[in-house]
Amino acid sequence: MEKSLSLTEENYIKAIFQIRRTPESNVSTNSLANSLQTKPATVSDMIKRLSHKKLIFYEKYKGVTLSAAGSKQAIKIIRKHRLWEVFLVNHLNFKWDQVHEIAEQLEHIKSSELINRLDDFLGNPTTDPHGDPIPNANGQFQLGPSKLLSEMTSNENGIIVGVKNENSLLLQHLDKLNIHLGLNIKVKEVNDFDQSMQIKLADSSTLFLSEKIASQILIAKKLRSYL
Repeated sequence: MEKSLSLTEENYIKAIFQIRRTPESNVSTNSLANSLQTKPATVSDMIKRLSHKKLIFYEKYKGVTLSAAGSKQAIKIIRKHRLWEVFLVNHLNFKWDQVHEIAEQLEHIKSSELINRLDDFLGNPTTDPHGDPIPNANGQFQLGPSKLLSEMTSNENGIIVGVKNENSLLLQHLDKLNIHLGLNIKVKEVNDFDQSMQIKLADSSTLFLSEKIASQILIAKKLRSYL
């Protein structure tokens, strides 16, 4: 039987999962402290608690990694968070820049039955409103190949599938530009001086994007080309 975790413990487990680059990567105490906006001493105390519960492995001077049990817990939390974001956007008419903080609260609901029913109610979505993959009930992600718009070259086609950063100001700016998930684009030109881009949309309109914006947009290859 899984041990019940406190809200704070769940936040730590999720933060470790999201900070690490690979499942084997070590996460430093300073990285955790910065992510959770707390003091390194507080992080050290929590590491002892999570180690005792066998959710993480800690190696002095190297940092922490998640155990199999810790990864399982983190994925469950992320699954709840992203399903709630879909519900808030699709059924309560929140905008994609408004849902993260609310989902942060809802992700700590313990009932697996509720989350499974929510998943079925939503039609078992595979991505959240920001394009992030939603784990299924078995903890499996459906990951497709993607790259940043800023990495594309002239005449490349793609479809917007996500954003790298869920910062609300970024999302609001993208809304003003009418940039959203599922938007088909073609890179018309990349400026050699500042790496800004001119992109063409399916309706033949064009947009000019700075490199700063292009570096936050995730693109996958299209299944068809009509630009």
